[in-house]
Order: sequence, then C-alpha cells, then structure tokens
Amino acid sequence: MTLGLIAGNGRFPFLLLDAARAQGLSVAVAAIREETDPEINDRAKADPGITVHWLSLGELSRLIDTFHKEGVTQTVMAGQVKHKQIFSSIRPDWRLAKLLLNLRTRNTDMLLGAVAKVLGDEGIELISSTAFLEPLLAQGGVLTARAPDEEELKDIEYGLGVARAVAAFDIGQTVIIASQACVAVEAMEGTDAAIERAGTLMRSLEADAPGATSTRHPSDNDPSLGIPILRRHLTVVKVAKPNQDMRFDVPVIGIGTLETMLRAGASCLSVEAGRTLLFDREALLRRADEENIAMIAVPRTY
Repeated sequence: MTLGLIAGNGRFPFLLLDAARAQGLSVAVAAIREETDPEINDRAKADPGITVHWLSLGELSRLIDTFHKEGVTQTVMAGQVKHKQIFSSIRPDWRLAKLLLNLRTRNTDMLLGAVAKVLGDEGIELISSTAFLEPLLAQGGVLTARAPDEEELKDIEYGLGVARAVAAFDIGQTVIIASQACVAVEAMEGTDAAIERAGTLMRSLEADAPGATSTRHPSDNDPSLGIPILRRHLTVVKVAKPNQDMRFDVPVIGIGTLETMLRAGASCLSVEAGRTLLFDREALLRRADEENIAMIAVPRTY
C-alpha cells in the first residue's frame, strides 16, 4: 500500500513519514512548495519507499492526478499551512476555484473539509493525522515536575472558557492569560505569533507603569503604590475545537512553542488530553523542567 502524505511545514510531516515507513508503507509525499521543508527531498533520496512531488497551494487537480498515478487510496495531512497563506497566496486551479465559490464561509475547517470531500469523491480517503502518532497524544494530568500553582490554575480555568468559545468559531485555538485577564487571542497569525504578541504587550504595560517591576504572583503588591501589579508571567491555554476534525489542524506543541513561551515570559501551558500532539516529548518536558515551566493536559469536558 502507498500512503499519501500532504506535507505542510514543521517537523510533523517527518514524524508521520517515519511512523508510516516503520509500518512498512510506501509514502507518496505531496510537498507544498510554499511550506514544506526541502529536507523532505533528502529523505526520498535515502529511502526508495518515499517519492516526493512538489505542488503549489491551489493545485488540487494536480494533487489528485499525482495520487492516482501513485496508487494512493488513503492520505493524511501533516504539518501546518499558515492560514494567511491559504487566504492570500493561494492561486486556485479550476477545481479548487469551483470549490471556493460554493463555500458558505471561508474558514480553514470549511475549506479543508471541502477538499477532503473532493478527495473522497475521487477514491482518496483522508484519514486522521494522528493515525500513526497516537503515542504522541498528551495523556491527562500534570506533565512536568512542577504543577501549575493556584494562580495559574485560575488562569487555566478562565482561559479554557475563552479558548473554547473562540475555537467554536474557528478563529484560533489558543489564548494567553495573566491574572484572569485575556492578553491575546490566536487568530490567523498562529500560536507562536500570538504568544509573542502577548509578551510584547506585557512588556509595554510594564514600561508604561512607573515603578512597576515583574512579579511572580499577581497577589504581590507594589509597596510604593499599594496596588496589585498584573504579573509578568503568562499562562498559555490551547484547546481543540468543539467538533475538532482530527484529519487536519490537530493541536500541536513542540520545542519551538516552548522557546516562544520563554521569550514571552510565560510560565504555564495547558493543553487538552488526548487531543494534542506533543512532538519530541522527552526533550520538550526536559526543557520545561529546566525552566520551571508547568505543563498540564486537562480532560475534555465539552
């Protein structure tokens, strides 16, 4: 059997590629010219069970033709395609242009769901991107040596409500919270950019507050002013959508997101158990422990 792999950016496509090859499957990679790491070519050169075909966003007919020639009847999507790429850089062929004209709304779920239907009509089933990577799904409970403290737990509780409401509209899946206040909401820019924006905003608030200094807990007071200071440390809350289609846009956390959190001044990360992939898990949790970052996977309750 030859598995199709529609590859976006990041390490996700490589992890899935390794998992599929470990199961003895040949893999035909549809590499997105605007997103996929060129290293995918090196993998194909070193492994005769891998073929790579480079396509641009919008070439839906060519994707279908390529998979038909490769004998693909099942495919997976792995790796992010930046939302702004989908809605700004895309140059649709006739098939995709027709699909776009028939969409009620042009969010990513609607678009990718329509693409999945077109593929299915052509005899190519789009299966869950976690099909080969279930061991990487976050299990419930505290993941790091340090558990979230009382204030971080309050931020998580508040952030879950906000994040789930936002995710229901397919706007984003991440919010950044400080002292039960929403500092930033992820939108088209993506998770890491939203975290960076939150860090920039918090630094600007500190700079604008005379005599204000970073504090570990929001209960600490400025002795000169006698008022609480919004703490510098942020809590990042990431959720799956209420009706998350695990075939695409699965929540992912990796070292890159953790490093972004450190730059932004975030001290805690909450994800949903069983719905979030943790890449390079051991290295990720080791780095979090080194920096005293708390990570927790909360059960899905909606």
